[in-house]
Amino acid sequence: MTTAEDWIAHLQLAPHPEGGYFRETYRSQELVTPAASRYAGPRAASTAIYFLLRSGEISRLHRLRSDEVWHFYAGSSLTLHLLFASGKYETIRLGDAVANGEQLQAVIPAGCWFGATVSRPGSFTLVGCTVAPGFDFQDFEMGSRAALTQQFPQHQELVALLTDAGGM
Repeated sequence: MTTAEDWIAHLQLAPHPEGGYFRETYRSQELVTPAASRYAGPRAASTAIYFLLRSGEISRLHRLRSDEVWHFYAGSSLTLHLLFASGKYETIRLGDAVANGEQLQAVIPAGCWFGATVSRPGSFTLVGCTVAPGFDFQDFEMGSRAALTQQFPQHQELVALLTDAGGM
């Protein structure tokens, strides 16, 4: 497959609320009750999705209550933009050019604000995302431009790039 549209059709991907396209491919049948109070109840032990982002699209700043592992599959590299509560900003290049500093996998810690952009114009990136304890939309928070600009004034350009003007 050579185009984003080929992958979207073949993998039966649907639009994702944060941007891009996705399909859940795995949800553990085992339920766990996380000890952490940040969860409202039992969760699947783990979940996995395909996620595709085209150049010119963004994965908007959001955070999860669980760790998330991103796995590179196909296309050009992807830049993950991480904003930590301390105010630290970090980027991770996810791709197959490991000799040039790209990584095949990256871990996003629970509670970290993050978004993503495709590195090369006119291309796309296909990745997988694994969450444990498993993903639940109750554990997903989309970033508000106003709130994140207030929390991270030193990163207001990044926040503007990776959020919607209306706040969501």
